[in-house]
Amino acid sequence: MSLAGVKVCVFDAYGTLFDVHAPAARLRDRLGDGADRLSAIWRAKQLEYSWLRSLMGRHADFRQVTEEALDFAMAETKLGGPEERRRLLELYRTLDAYPDAGPALQSLRARGFRTAILSNGSPEMLEDAIGSAGLGDLLDEALSVEAAGIYKPNPSVYRLATEAFAVAPESVCFVSSNGWDAAGAAAFGFQVAWLNRFGRPEERLPWKPRATITGLDQLPDLLTGAS
Repeated sequence: MSLAGVKVCVFDAYGTLFDVHAPAARLRDRLGDGADRLSAIWRAKQLEYSWLRSLMGRHADFRQVTEEALDFAMAETKLGGPEERRRLLELYRTLDAYPDAGPALQSLRARGFRTAILSNGSPEMLEDAIGSAGLGDLLDEALSVEAAGIYKPNPSVYRLATEAFAVAPESVCFVSSNGWDAAGAAAFGFQVAWLNRFGRPEERLPWKPRATITGLDQLPDLLTGAS
């Protein structure tokens, strides 16, 4: 399915452009066989804490949420100590970009689309990740939930993109590897391309993506002629 009328391509950051499991993988020699489990728990708690804080009206920036989630994961797995904690958090600020991220953004820009990140990450976290990945020249905006004071999938977060580019929701193609994020964006009115990198089942929610892709390399052709 092609997406018509798109003017702006907006990307989730963590898990979509940036590999959130890279820090634990880099410290596998110190964390041992439980590195993957620690990383999975870290990610799950990071998201859970963002949703819980939103529901409780007790916002804290994503740096703090990330630290709290890591502390839980380390306690749950009984892996690592203060030095591993320091290194994991340091590596999280300079996450590896997926290999398809840069080429996809370059192709979209060459075809005349504006591009942006819309992320739970704090502005400082996004600046570090974008800079270390060399993606700065390929993005018009890096939008953080801090401007809304609440986390995705609250509609006020997605509204940051329509306000930044002065476009209607249907003019935005939103790309996320997170099924819950794809559903939230679709409920807001974006044309959503769900990046199903890992063969996950579709979420059982009524708001569906317009298209499903398995790599960002598939995105430019999905939008060809849409602008």
